Amino acid sequence: MKGSSRIVVLLVTAALLVVAFVVLAPKDDETAGGAPGTVAAAPAPAQTTTTQAAPPPAPAPRYDSVRVRAGKPVGGVKRIEIEKGERARIQVTSSDTEDEVHLHGYDLSKQLPAGGRVRFAFEADAEGIFELELERAGVQIAELVVEPG
Repeated sequence: MKGSSRIVVLLVTAALLVVAFVVLAPKDDETAGGAPGTVAAAPAPAQTTTTQAAPPPAPAPRYDSVRVRAGKPVGGVKRIEIEKGERARIQVTSSDTEDEVHLHGYDLSKQLPAGGRVRFAFEADAEGIFELELERAGVQIAELVVEPG
């Protein structure tokens, strides 16, 4: 008998909640603030909150790539052309060569490990032709051509 009395109590409670909601719910006239007997304006559409997917990440910047193998540029000395004021992005990779990569004129250098890569990213603020070389080997691997903007 205990179980059935609990069910009865739950049903009565649910019925009371439904009646209270119906009785206490505002009427159309009350929500519109109009006088009795007037037609209320249609309520504004409900704002729905949707979880939007995060925007896709911006694409990674493109690097002009120079590959080095056996201390020499694969495919010959690479020519990289940009306009003054642009952002230069140069990547040097090597599977077997360890050396310092040096960009003359801008005086930028980074140590290239065998099996690794180095990246240069800078604003090209000087016009001209600049040599990118393996410093210790004295081998040119690319030339950066910065044209007037």
